Amino acid sequence: MKFRILAGLALWAGAALFLAAPPERATAIFAGGCFWCEETAFEGLPGVLSVTSGYTGGQTKNPTYEQVSSGGTGHAESVEVAYDPRKTSYEKLLEVFWHNVDPFQKDGQFCDHGTQYRSAIFYRDDAQRKAAEDSKRKLEEDPKFKGKIVTQIVAASTFYPAEEYHQDFYKKSPVRYQSYRLGCGRDARLMQIWGDAAGGHK
Repeated sequence: MKFRILAGLALWAGAALFLAAPPERATAIFAGGCFWCEETAFEGLPGVLSVTSGYTGGQTKNPTYEQVSSGGTGHAESVEVAYDPRKTSYEKLLEVFWHNVDPFQKDGQFCDHGTQYRSAIFYRDDAQRKAAEDSKRKLEEDPKFKGKIVTQIVAASTFYPAEEYHQDFYKKSPVRYQSYRLGCGRDARLMQIWGDAAGGHK
């Protein structure tokens, strides 16, 4: 009997640990203007498994780049970040996101204008929503940001991966990528807003 009780307790404890263990993979979706640049903000970070450029937040099913860039589908260029919650956190990803966008710019980012380039956090569940709202609230403790942040925090809808030629564009066409990034003034504006904490490491 004693053995059965001990064995039962061991089994219960093992099951409890299994249920309490964080998943090995989770995803987060962010929009911050051109997805070529937003992709590089998360690529290579500890705990990040992959970053996929795509479209979300619109009405058209399976949109193409041409459709989204025309501004008629309601989608935003965005990235889906797959990460290991055991090695990084959603809160850390939020911190990276904020420091790679201009939170003051409505319906556009840097040199790109239109709702397809809006900045947004697309939350997948209540935990992500709360974390996103908390991160915004924390920023607004600084008078510089108080009442001025226009970045959207909205529920995630279907994420559509962009065409293959857009994935890892900074690796496939480094000269074109760097020329665009410099010409768009992205890093200069990020430095103006965030100082030494500005993103834009690639």
